[in-house]
Amino acid sequence: MIEIRELHKSFGSLEVLRGVDFHVDAGEVVCVIGPSGSGKSTLLRCVNLLEQPNAGRVSVGGVELTDPECDLDAVRRRIGMVFQQFNLFPHLTALGNVTIAQRKVLRRSQAEAEKVARENLDRVGLADKVDAFPGQLSGGQQQRVAIARALAMGPEVMLFDEPTSALDPELVGDVLGVMRKLALDGMTMLVVTHEMSFAREVADRVVFMDNGVIVEEGPPAQVIADPQHERTRTFLSRILNPTALPDS
Repeated sequence: MIEIRELHKSFGSLEVLRGVDFHVDAGEVVCVIGPSGSGKSTLLRCVNLLEQPNAGRVSVGGVELTDPECDLDAVRRRIGMVFQQFNLFPHLTALGNVTIAQRKVLRRSQAEAEKVARENLDRVGLADKVDAFPGQLSGGQQQRVAIARALAMGPEVMLFDEPTSALDPELVGDVLGVMRKLALDGMTMLVVTHEMSFAREVADRVVFMDNGVIVEEGPPAQVIADPQHERTRTFLSRILNPTALPDS
């Protein structure tokens, strides 16, 4: 469903992605982990060309987005994306936020857009919040509205860029619960996350990135429980045992 070949991305003199080869199969959940600055979010943003690669190829559903002839808007409609920040319109209700892109981009009628919006708000556990404005919702509820908004467009692929990093710890579980349900429903998902328990339980494959390259990838039982590379082991020991003292 997603195929990336020899992907390079630089910001000025800073080389962020250095020849990444990567794929996600249809129905697969892949979690990308790694330290800050390793290139995880840039990789994700290159999948729908929110960031333009300097070199390499990106294909989604068999269509090459990096082809100059590609109808980028048409392909992007097949890709849902959820960011760290919720990016909701504060003057619109939850229903309005989930409806607006359907009407503007997909040209659905108000009635059809509202029907789909209500279905997806129910899907994320917010059927009782359709008339609430973002300011009346918790961070976790706002993020679930953002997920419903992406789902309402009928994507084939969902991209998540650290969707729980801006949330208070007690609100994380509801958002991860929605993502677990999506995985069980067979949604193809590429997730940049620091939530190791989610990666361990839900991912079909875990990818560890560092310094713009993929260091290690495989099933969670291997990468998280029995990493083969020293860099992966060091990273995970700091994440899983944050209060441990460093070796003297």
